[in-house]
Amino acid sequence: MAIQLRDATTDDRDTIIAFDQIAQSDSQRINFVDRILGSELCLVAERNGQVIAYGVLEYTFFDNGFISMIYVASPERRLGVGSALVEALADRCKTPKVFTSTNQSNVPMQRLLERYGFAPSGIIHNLDPRDPELVYVLDRQIERLGPGPER
Repeated sequence: MAIQLRDATTDDRDTIIAFDQIAQSDSQRINFVDRILGSELCLVAERNGQVIAYGVLEYTFFDNGFISMIYVASPERRLGVGSALVEALADRCKTPKVFTSTNQSNVPMQRLLERYGFAPSGIIHNLDPRDPELVYVLDRQIERLGPGPER
């Protein structure tokens, strides 16, 4: 069945925490989930009426849009759910530039971002030990959102 996207509500909290493995053991992640639920900042993806992923768009990165979270439940990964969230959040963004980041070790996310026209924008060291954070940008005045050629 197709993926459906919708605004998250506070009713999604327990489901998100159940599949977000970090939230299961990190109170800061739970606080993050509580903060973004019920705002226009968070989308959830559903398949067969079940929430399977969430994504968050914020404007805290130098007043630009920043996709601060894409989290897909393990069994649903590599099935287009992350792509659907990235595209929807970028389309929803109110600023010309949309930034996001991912760990250097997260090669699947890097490939997804490159397919959608995000370009490398910088590296932040020392957030996670021995796993730099790679920053990406999509300048919507230059790039058209959509899958590019496979690499």
